[in-house]
Amino acid sequence: MTSKPQDIAVLSFEEALAELEQIVKSLEAGKVKLDEAVGAYERGASLKRHCEGKLAEAKAKVERIVLASDKTPSSAPFDPA
Repeated sequence: MTSKPQDIAVLSFEEALAELEQIVKSLEAGKVKLDEAVGAYERGASLKRHCEGKLAEAKAKVERIVLASDKTPSSAPFDPA
């Protein structure tokens, strides 16, 4: 597994997503030279992985409220199943 560049590792989810959106817009516009497009694509892939990691971290922290048989509320780890 490749590690993220240091500057990407410190970005928040929102910052990384905003940069990724800018990269996509510039690539879609088609006004980027080929070597710059390849570099932008590689950075975009790293940003995408970073965002996916941040989402996985958030998902792991989510808890759901459950009711016991006596109707007492408590929390349990998130289980999408």
